[in-house]
Amino acid sequence: MFEKEVSIQAVIYIIERLDGDTADMHKISKVLYFADQMHLSLYGRPITGDDYIKMPYGPVPSKIDDIFKALKGESYFSDCIGDVSEYLAVKNKYVLTAKKECNTDFLSKTDRKCLDAAIEKCKMKSFNEITSMSHDFAWNNTQMGRRISDKDILREVGDSEEYIEYATAKPTFKLNNAI
Repeated sequence: MFEKEVSIQAVIYIIERLDGDTADMHKISKVLYFADQMHLSLYGRPITGDDYIKMPYGPVPSKIDDIFKALKGESYFSDCIGDVSEYLAVKNKYVLTAKKECNTDFLSKTDRKCLDAAIEKCKMKSFNEITSMSHDFAWNNTQMGRRISDKDILREVGDSEEYIEYATAKPTFKLNNAI
């Protein structure tokens, strides 16, 4: 399930750790992808809970991308982003800035550990290098414009099928004829 406040704080966390003009939407999206992938693999849950969509330049976090579009005024929902615009701003068409410091109370130690690793992985890479890195098994195994399977995201990092089934199982609840 998408965690809006966690996702906003994760974006701010990334912006604070990238240098100046390198906090563009493409790089932020790929840092989030690699961080979510690592966190899901190591801890059984993603950080943001967002769905990743196969796009030409790599996986894109769907709801976070909607937030980015709204911030740029390129969304039907642009007038509905009030609370997000108090945290983030668009510096130019693609670079984001943070209006507030990251509230790390929303990010667990393991969230920050995986975000830091993904930032390090992407920080000094060019647009083309990051795009190439993200064109992985999961991306290649998905139709353009479709949701990338969490199972394929975990297969990319070599998790066992048994673990993949465990990590991606949806909890089921059974009520005992409760009214």
